Amino acid sequence: MGRTRLAVKNIFFGYVGQAVTAILGFVLKQVFITQLGDTLNGVNGLYTGILSMLNIAELGIGTAMNFALYKPVAENDREKIKSYMKVYAKAYHIIGLVIAIVGLVLVPFLPVFIRNPGDNSWRDLTLYYLIFLFNTCSGYFVSYKYSLVNAEQKNYIQTNILSATKFITTVLQIIILQATKSFYAYLLTDMFVQLAQKFFVNWYLNRRYPYLREKNVKPLDKEESGMIFTKVKALIWMKIGDVARTQTDSLIISSFIAVTVSGLVDNYNQVVNSVANFANIIFNSMISGLGNLVATESKKKQKQIFGVYRFAAAWIYGYVSVAFFILLTPFVGYLWLTPDHIISAAAIDLILLDFLFKGERIVLMNFKTAAGVFEPDKFLPAIQGLVNLVLSIWLVIEIGLPGVYIGTVVSGLMANIVKPFIIAQTCFDEKPTGYFVKNFEYYGITFALAAVLWFLSQRILGTVSWGRWILMALIVTVLFNGVFFLVFRRTEEFRYLENTMGNKLKRKIRNRR
Repeated sequence: MGRTRLAVKNIFFGYVGQAVTAILGFVLKQVFITQLGDTLNGVNGLYTGILSMLNIAELGIGTAMNFALYKPVAENDREKIKSYMKVYAKAYHIIGLVIAIVGLVLVPFLPVFIRNPGDNSWRDLTLYYLIFLFNTCSGYFVSYKYSLVNAEQKNYIQTNILSATKFITTVLQIIILQATKSFYAYLLTDMFVQLAQKFFVNWYLNRRYPYLREKNVKPLDKEESGMIFTKVKALIWMKIGDVARTQTDSLIISSFIAVTVSGLVDNYNQVVNSVANFANIIFNSMISGLGNLVATESKKKQKQIFGVYRFAAAWIYGYVSVAFFILLTPFVGYLWLTPDHIISAAAIDLILLDFLFKGERIVLMNFKTAAGVFEPDKFLPAIQGLVNLVLSIWLVIEIGLPGVYIGTVVSGLMANIVKPFIIAQTCFDEKPTGYFVKNFEYYGITFALAAVLWFLSQRILGTVSWGRWILMALIVTVLFNGVFFLVFRRTEEFRYLENTMGNKLKRKIRNRR
């Protein structure tokens, strides 16, 4: 099965799983807030953020190992695969223990992170945290096996397992919350389902790859282990910086404003992330294919696909960002929850601006990952993280919630500027001038369309109802995509996408005859 067909299969299963879990997630959040309140909603989001920060212990080993597996998988070199997977397993077992230890060390500091906890006792808040910690740590003893599946470009296997688990967990949690109104029961339900999933994954992947259980595994030679060590060293700084830049917002909000406000932001993030995951499925499903592309194709071909990849991201993330800009607050404040759950327009605009730029960063990071280019900008994320922390903490004190996201946007833009230089010079042996010219076109049209659509929305969404909201959504969809099509339909990037999709459709028609 070729790269394109595998990517399409990954995307299809990703979409099905994401659609089901997203809808159930909105129902679950509504039930959660109704039964447990906004304070525990904030605590739930905060603990999720803290445990995401602790994943820094992974230190890029997973990324480096995935890159290392592309070639032996492409060559079906089972002995080499076994060697890499043995290293991977040992590393992830150590990581699980490290996260457990660091997580326990943080327990005495929980009162520093939770401002205005309401009626919740610190005993309960600590036990809630320990359940979160257990769920995070236990995953590292199984999840490393997915790397081989993904290196084979069969990401849909992991997607299907995770989607099924999420579906079962969410349905059970909705029932449990309605019946018990207990946060303990809510968390323990997740814990037991996750444990069952981990036992199943271990059994299933052992059956799929029985050779991984063989004892005659050759150790990696010095050159191979040195390559991994070099890339991991570079990724350490990237991971530290990435955590400091992207995983600290809820912690800063909870510590300097209130844990309840962190929960209000988390409501918006749930909508953004649920929709964004549909876009991310497309681009993340292609990482394995990009790795195979870099390993087997010329630089000219790589550059062509990179340009198409970036064009698709500009279109998709531009459309989603503009749709959020117009439709997000009316949905959260009037159709899903209540006006009491609306946050400031300035904070929302900054969140969405960072989301738009994040679409570009995903393309840049995924291509760098597939090409194994980690060293040139290894210190950049650490600098970004420092800039984000300093700006966010200073400005949250000065101007409140929007200040947190000014730091996020500014620090994020550093990568949007630096990474294109690295990719152009390292992967294509050229300057990134053409890339930035294209970016100017993409962003210019996106911002212009956002202004026009905002003007229209003031007249249509003056009073919010489902009918008016759907009408505005249709207008955003038709106008944005229509303009993008008219402007870029004759470009090389659009023609490549058109030809690829057209050829695939023709093959399907022939196969059905």
